[in-house]
Amino acid sequence: MADNANQSFFNDVCSFFDHAAQYTQHPSGLLDQIKACNSVYRFRFPIRKGDGFEVIDAWRVEHSHHMSPTKGGIRYSEMVNEDEVMALAALMTYKCAIVNVPFGGAKGGIKINTKNYTIAELETITRRYTVELVKKNFIGPAIDVPAPDYGSGEREMSWIADTYNTMNPGQLDSLGCVTGKPISLHGIMGRKEATGRGVAISIRECVDVAEDMKPLGLTPGLDGKRVIVQGLGNVGSNAAKFLIEFGATVVGLCEYEGAIYNEDGLDLKEVMEHRKETGSILGFGGARLQFANPAEGLEQDCDILVPAALENQITSANIDRIQAKIIAEAANGPTSPEAADRFIAKGGLIIPDMYCNAGGVTVSYFEWLKNLSHVSFGRMDKRYDETANKNLVNLVEKLTGVSLSTEQRSLVIRGASELELVNSGLEETMIHSYHDIRHVKNNDNRINDLRTAAFVMAINKIAVSYMNMGIWP
Repeated sequence: MADNANQSFFNDVCSFFDHAAQYTQHPSGLLDQIKACNSVYRFRFPIRKGDGFEVIDAWRVEHSHHMSPTKGGIRYSEMVNEDEVMALAALMTYKCAIVNVPFGGAKGGIKINTKNYTIAELETITRRYTVELVKKNFIGPAIDVPAPDYGSGEREMSWIADTYNTMNPGQLDSLGCVTGKPISLHGIMGRKEATGRGVAISIRECVDVAEDMKPLGLTPGLDGKRVIVQGLGNVGSNAAKFLIEFGATVVGLCEYEGAIYNEDGLDLKEVMEHRKETGSILGFGGARLQFANPAEGLEQDCDILVPAALENQITSANIDRIQAKIIAEAANGPTSPEAADRFIAKGGLIIPDMYCNAGGVTVSYFEWLKNLSHVSFGRMDKRYDETANKNLVNLVEKLTGVSLSTEQRSLVIRGASELELVNSGLEETMIHSYHDIRHVKNNDNRINDLRTAAFVMAINKIAVSYMNMGIWP
């Protein structure tokens, strides 16, 4: 696969797809249907800014309608373009298939730098964007469900929900039109950190397989594994936090202003506090090495590299200087096709983006279900479970004569909260999906990497959906 400077992000995704498709038995017409973007909506709208007006470019792409609704975040970035949105929508289709979330893939983009606008102007842009989607039937709980992405968050999702609700009075499930909402607007516990938590779980699951770690010269388990994380946004910071909780040591951090490194480990909390105070990770006292060029931070010695920023960060220009043995793609498309090929050829292992960062859409699915059912997880059965557990503990104590302490009783009796249920569902999804991918890889000796195996698995699932629709015999 060539790593061409003029090659588009969408073409990169299609290149990975075409490589995997050769290991399937589906007709070319069906493969073309799966690969193509079904609907691409580009639009422009004016907003009042200061004493004048500004025209905003925006997109919404629905990649696949093999499942309804379609699902995908909205990216607020001055670098966003149609090709990028198409690529991200395609990745969402395959991502949802891999983790068995019943959505088609979609993505949105608004071409702005959020730092150049007031909160009131961002609200105007977001609400006007939503109106344009409503007008063209590109949003709705059964049609297309946006979510946060780079540059957007709970605040923007609440504006979208309110605008949609205003334009659809009396629609019972209107809050299901968007996920990633604040808890006060019927969001779900655990959504904000879900992507980062999922990244950490995927890495933990990967390194726990002794058979796969042996060729890399690594012992199984996260204990003592040295990690470099690129990007301290929501995904990167939470991934680093949970990796540390799982036993890993974060030795390097990279941000747009530079990179820091300490082979003995960095204190994530102290780094975040330093950056909040100074506006930069540079100058942090616990760093032994500092780099004004953040790309140099990726090239330092480590076991696991976690690119959690934007696409196209690891290319043919720097892959030979990457010292990590595992690349865990927390971002979408951080590794170019040629760079991926070269890394795999020299014995490296890549945890592919469309699985690795699927925690966000998984918990978004839980939020969507919550909005459709109009009841939070755990509300109906938490107290019942606690009562049943209490009766069981009382019976055991009576029969054995052994009494539990107050702390022990509380631990055993307690029913699961919404957050615990969400995290349990996320962990089950990430663990099960990883071993499904690994099973595909190990059952076909022609496949030598997890990305190809993940694509093969996704293609097969989507193909079955189309066949069940009667489109293909």
